[in-house]
Amino acid sequence: MLHDPVIGTPRDRVDGPAKVTGAARYVADFAAGTPILQAHALGSAIARGRIRAIRTEAAEAVPGVVAVFTHENRPSAAFRGSAYQDQVAPPGQPLRPLHDDRILHSGQAIALVVAETYEAARFAANLIEVSYAEEPCHTDLAARLDRARHPSKKRSGTSPPPAPKGDADAALASAPVRMQARYVHGAEHHNAMEPHATTVIVEEGGKLLIHDKIQGVTNTQEYVCSVFGLKKDDVRVVTPFLGGGFGSGLRPHHQCFLAVMAALALGRSVKLVLPRDQQWSIGHRPETVLDMALGARPDGTLLAIKQEAIAATSSYEEYQETVVNWVNLLYPAPHVKLDHRFVHLDIETPLDMRAPGAPTGLFAAESAMDELAEKLGMCPLALRLRNHADTDESSGKHHTSKELLAAYQLAAARFGWAGRPLAPRMMRQGRELVGWGMATGAWEAQMQKHQARVLLDAEGNATVGVATGDLGTGTYTILAQIAAEELGLPMERVTVLLGDSSLPYAPVSGGSWTAASAGSAVADACARLKAELLRLAQAQGELLGASLEDVRFAGGRVARWSDAGRALPLGGVMRAAGRDRLVADGKAGPDMMTQLRYSSHAHAAVFAEVRVDEELGQVRVTRVVQAVAAGRILNPKTARSQIIGGTVWGIGMALHEESQADHRLGRWMNHNLAEYHVPANADVEGIEVIFVEERDRLTSPIGVKGLGEIGICGTPAAIGNAIWHATGRRMRELPMTIERVLGLKAPRA
Repeated sequence: MLHDPVIGTPRDRVDGPAKVTGAARYVADFAAGTPILQAHALGSAIARGRIRAIRTEAAEAVPGVVAVFTHENRPSAAFRGSAYQDQVAPPGQPLRPLHDDRILHSGQAIALVVAETYEAARFAANLIEVSYAEEPCHTDLAARLDRARHPSKKRSGTSPPPAPKGDADAALASAPVRMQARYVHGAEHHNAMEPHATTVIVEEGGKLLIHDKIQGVTNTQEYVCSVFGLKKDDVRVVTPFLGGGFGSGLRPHHQCFLAVMAALALGRSVKLVLPRDQQWSIGHRPETVLDMALGARPDGTLLAIKQEAIAATSSYEEYQETVVNWVNLLYPAPHVKLDHRFVHLDIETPLDMRAPGAPTGLFAAESAMDELAEKLGMCPLALRLRNHADTDESSGKHHTSKELLAAYQLAAARFGWAGRPLAPRMMRQGRELVGWGMATGAWEAQMQKHQARVLLDAEGNATVGVATGDLGTGTYTILAQIAAEELGLPMERVTVLLGDSSLPYAPVSGGSWTAASAGSAVADACARLKAELLRLAQAQGELLGASLEDVRFAGGRVARWSDAGRALPLGGVMRAAGRDRLVADGKAGPDMMTQLRYSSHAHAAVFAEVRVDEELGQVRVTRVVQAVAAGRILNPKTARSQIIGGTVWGIGMALHEESQADHRLGRWMNHNLAEYHVPANADVEGIEVIFVEERDRLTSPIGVKGLGEIGICGTPAAIGNAIWHATGRRMRELPMTIERVLGLKAPRA
């Protein structure tokens, strides 16, 4: 009974044909049976103050306009701010769209026009006249660092800095070798290809079918029910595909509220798609200032670590992410002081962005390690090897697994690191200086509670259902692989259904936990289904006395391992039992005892080569080798794609991406893809991915850690360190633009 392995083999995306042929439907592609109304939101022209007066008569007079909503005529919705909190909301008072006349940030939605056509809605919105009582706004983090404060309440899902160890300040003052520097990275916006949008279809009986740009359909469902007082049975959220999320779709945004509000008020289906410039009022990776200090012995052994971060947040919520813990996760020292605070500004609440907090904190930490290596006259890799931590130094826990040393070895050998000159400015190719840099990446490996359902019919076809979403990461494919492997079916016999709140429960898809969590739930459902098949077979006098461990499912059949020649077709077992289908529910979640005893992370070793035009300051990233230890790799093809995507984003974070604000207006100014630079094909040359063998049965039942975030974590620092090696100039601000490479731009903070 031959059965080719499915898990661990490179497989094409099962949803690929639908995407490349246009058959995959995204939020704005859905339509109702009757003509759907189109909506357009108007954003505030000021960053702080009040609406003195708002006149909508001209907009209402436009042919085709059905309604104009403002704070003055907003239909009934929840009053208390707690009703607007969602699964991942930070502490504070969430924004309540059109709640009152108060303006909290530039671009805040202050009116909604609903019309028969989009063109009419947008034209009419431009005719609304608004007068403001403007107040002085504060959007400049550097100008208000002295107002930094600690959060009043910890955000769920984040890890606050651990308690100090020893006396870091005294140890730094007496350390034989020390470095101290300030690092800054500017705000970044997500800019996924698919804009944020919501399509609300009013069905018979007033029930709502909502298609929302969201990374967790249950989050939108719970939010809508809470805000509008609806029953869950009356609200179904379906989002089968996302054109990129990267964290921007973790929370329901104002377009969801506005579209649902209008649909309920008018009793008609409504679609609201935010144009590109309005994506800048959704949220962003916050600007962060990091002060970093390291003290060491002459042999490189760390004596003291100090990292203090100050980040921007809105005036109404306390956004938090894990920023400073990473350095002590990776490196031990007897004296450690880590701190993370924020400053309230008149901006929209920041949002989680791919690996929230990790590339920020690691940019400072890994740049500082490189600077310390320079002071010591030591190879940067050798410094990291000397200070490699066998345990999680920030928590004192043992790792579930950690193959970082193997990652260093494999990546360094592949890159040719042994040939790197210690001093900078020693390599040149024509008019370009060549530099080599490296850094370490780390990201937490998590599980969240998930449920799954697997249905098997007598023809040998399986259907898998989980409410989780596929952000474009390959979730459809890996869940099909897991079900096919567990049930012994060809992959083409497995259909996966995702992104529907009527399917078994799953929270938001983020944090690199979906593969481990949803995958384990599917594996559990398959195990239960196999147990039922075995029970049916034994009721028919077959496989008597056998346990699940004694039998093998392969080729659509089941047989004893010891008697593979006598295999029973699954369909035959079902038909003999009078069953045309079997259904099993599975579940998975974090193991509390494992979490108490162990720390679990994916790790990466990133090596980068840059070429810098010394006269123009132009930087090219010509090579990146990234070795990743992330547990079991379900599909090397989609896994490699994830690491490449994270690496490309790391290149963007290092060299391109920066949301620029005019602090006089309190407004993002480069709110378009022409002026907000992201890496293009010409910016990305050679990226090589190596997966390190790592066995881990503690993190998740299927041995998976997750890959969505780890690729970005160490990349910006590796590029910055390579630029120093090429030019001899330290890069302490992100992005490392031409004027910074040339030393022509003053530090921001």
